[in-house]
Amino acid sequence: MSAVPAAEAAPNLKQGQFRNLILATLASTVGFWAWTIVGPLSKRYANDMHLSPGQTAILVAMPIFVGSIARVPVGALTDKFGGRLMFTVILGITAPLVLLTGVVGQLNNFPLLVVVAFFLGIAGTVFAIGIPFCSAWYESHRKGFATGVFGAGMVGTAVSAFFTPRLVAATGYSATHVIIAVIVAISAVLCWFMLRDSPARAGVPVEPVVPKLKAAFKLKVTWQLCFLYAVVFGAFVAFSNYLPTYLANVYSYDPTAAGTRTAGFALAAVIARPVGGTLADRFGPKIITLLSFGGTIVLAMLVALQPSGEHVYGPLFLLMALFLGLGTGGVFGWVGRATPAKNVGTVGGIIAAAGGLGGYFPPLVMGATYDPESNSYFVGLTLLAVFCLAAFLLALVVRHGGRKAEK
Repeated sequence: MSAVPAAEAAPNLKQGQFRNLILATLASTVGFWAWTIVGPLSKRYANDMHLSPGQTAILVAMPIFVGSIARVPVGALTDKFGGRLMFTVILGITAPLVLLTGVVGQLNNFPLLVVVAFFLGIAGTVFAIGIPFCSAWYESHRKGFATGVFGAGMVGTAVSAFFTPRLVAATGYSATHVIIAVIVAISAVLCWFMLRDSPARAGVPVEPVVPKLKAAFKLKVTWQLCFLYAVVFGAFVAFSNYLPTYLANVYSYDPTAAGTRTAGFALAAVIARPVGGTLADRFGPKIITLLSFGGTIVLAMLVALQPSGEHVYGPLFLLMALFLGLGTGGVFGWVGRATPAKNVGTVGGIIAAAGGLGGYFPPLVMGATYDPESNSYFVGLTLLAVFCLAAFLLALVVRHGGRKAEK
């Protein structure tokens, strides 16, 4: 008699878990590509519209803003409706927004392009969908691995930095946006027909969104992890979007060369993220997160000195990307441990929103503190080190961070 409830309490997660994890990661990659198509073309927009560094920073940061805020309701809606439906809807909305970005970008109308870039940010909410979707497919001791692998979908920023300017050079500005929009639309269709929500969701009562959000905001750990993720993921997003502008101003790279190097930065962080998640499962998220922030503090200050020679500053940026990638995996390795299972999507969405917001402000700060006379971003990079130090100290006191999750 007791065998039936036991079976129901422990659904078979093995069948289909890896396939759904990979499909969700690919969907995230496409979403991140669409989310970050403005950054690699920032120099083109700046030249065509005669934008100041501050205006360019606003344009680059605008998709990040709405992509961050909207992660909160999207994460809660994923808890309610499931990842299959939400991936399909978000990517389906994103495809025409990519086309609209291409159309408006040719009008040389800065205010209108900022408005369109704002709405394009909805593509960034795919992250808040995939965290609960993939986490539900894996056992508690492998959730760090699952969220780490899914987090590798942020390679879409590298894809955007590398391919977007090259597609523009090869096919033209308008054709590039058509190609990307078609890829996004195809991904939406594949999500609907090929993704499946975890059987662990079966029988779980669906709660109203607003009470779930209120309960999530009442958790102390929600706020703690929000700050940690805002710093580490925010730094990654900020660099992935603003690095082409930084390299153009400081080292005089053209868009294609800057995009190639930005892609390398993003790829290094992407590779490190699942490593960070896996190491968090094994050694605990606290030590991995502390290592991430400690390394970033040192590297941010070294980069702030603006060393000459790519053989010097190139490895410094790559090391910074690796430390940031470890941290993104480490911090999200904390979510499944410290959050009630039924609220993982809601809390994950809030934390993901904090990470996106963390990426919204740095480009604005970099643009505002840039010294054109010396081509210096010293103030902005010093502020990064300061915030990393604050996050390092906070990580020391967050619970559930040891080698084994606390019961």
